Amino acid sequence: MKLNYYPETDPLYIDLSGNTSVESKEISDGIILDYDASGNLVGIDIDNASNKVQLKELILSRLPSDVHTVEA
Repeated sequence: MKLNYYPETDPLYIDLSGNTSVESKEISDGIILDYDASGNLVGIDIDNASNKVQLKELILSRLPSDVHTVEA
């Protein structure tokens, strides 16, 4: 899973898998779910993210994987 934030345009994209999105559904104003060809959720796009989510803090708890940080 990858979280990608673009401060110049303010969207947050949560990439849940490496599968390609073939369908998108807006479930709320500026919140779009992306699905692959099998109907699996592969990503979440949040427009105007700084107004919708708390970007200042990220807490990861008991994830069964390595955590990698990439500096912007």
